[in-house]
Amino acid sequence: MKIYLLLPTVLLALILSGCSQKEEATVSAAPAAAAGPRTIEITANDAMKYNLNAISLAVGEEVRLSLINIGSMPKQAMAHNLVVLKAGSDAAAFSTAAAPAIATDYIPAGLAGEIIAHTKMLGPKQSDSIVVKFTEAGEYPFLCSFPAHFQVGMKGIITVK
Repeated sequence: MKIYLLLPTVLLALILSGCSQKEEATVSAAPAAAAGPRTIEITANDAMKYNLNAISLAVGEEVRLSLINIGSMPKQAMAHNLVVLKAGSDAAAFSTAAAPAIATDYIPAGLAGEIIAHTKMLGPKQSDSIVVKFTEAGEYPFLCSFPAHFQVGMKGIITVK
């Protein structure tokens, strides 16, 4: 006789849990419809690679660049950031100047004028975002300024047309 009571209880629980999941999905979808800049997610990993090395944007477009360190190595050994430089900047020279700039998280003070924006230096499973708006067409280099990361390929170009 208790089995007959158990079956309706289980069915009711399944129906109610299904309804609450639909409500959660609706709530989660609402923020995506909010106005704001387009978000581009860029991941960085322990192999010293970004998942993207080319981004195309329109002149005047505002974009949120979200960097996510998906690696697991400690920050002291394998930190990552995203530095967006002005069009025409020498990314290799910037990277070389950044290597000894430990005190400023590998952002060389002498080349601060070359930077449009940069994230903070991220440890494993951390993320940070920057919002940028490009008002002129051009090719804007981006890179990780942690020592040697640029040299092994942690870099890319934002093309604005």
